[in-house]
Amino acid sequence: MMIKQIYVVQAADWARVHGFADIKANAEGYPTPIAYGRQQDGESFTPDVTGKQFNHTSYFEVVLKTSEREHLLSKLKLLHQLATLQGGQLYLMAPKGHAPFAKSILLSSRISAEVIPLQ
Repeated sequence: MMIKQIYVVQAADWARVHGFADIKANAEGYPTPIAYGRQQDGESFTPDVTGKQFNHTSYFEVVLKTSEREHLLSKLKLLHQLATLQGGQLYLMAPKGHAPFAKSILLSSRISAEVIPLQ
């Protein structure tokens, strides 16, 4: 999980550089994003990074091919719905070598998101 933290910080930096404000990240040194619970089973999801642009909230999720696929899909579906409701977007932040996995997640679901490569 520690490796993911490095990418979460990179995702927060990417959001800031690309004009997002009020950035929250699930990493040390940032305010923590709000966790969202799922009513049917009580599972809770905390976005990796959130940011606002023109008062619309967008969500940034670091996607690693080591992620548990079903849990990741559930989280991404929720974040996609939240982004749509709030006029924002969902960004899948994919470290080098993980972009094909991120794209396969999108192809196998009805999730609309932009895959952003991280170094």
